[in-house]
Amino acid sequence: MAYATETGTRAQSGLTARLFALVEGLKANAARRRVFKQTYSELASLSNRELSDLGLNRSMIRRIAWQAAYEA
Repeated sequence: MAYATETGTRAQSGLTARLFALVEGLKANAARRRVFKQTYSELASLSNRELSDLGLNRSMIRRIAWQAAYEA
């Protein structure tokens, strides 16, 4: 007689699925926040002349970092 054992991921339901979704959402938000902070710090470290060469000014840094992290 043959026996089969499933070693893959189990179907989750109820509280377990909601907790899993919560953890995954927190991980995704943390990753987005890291992208925002890295983009912001890299652009903020540029001089005004370097920003101008890119067609940017200092007031645009926050919006560009936000778009890179949350609208991509």
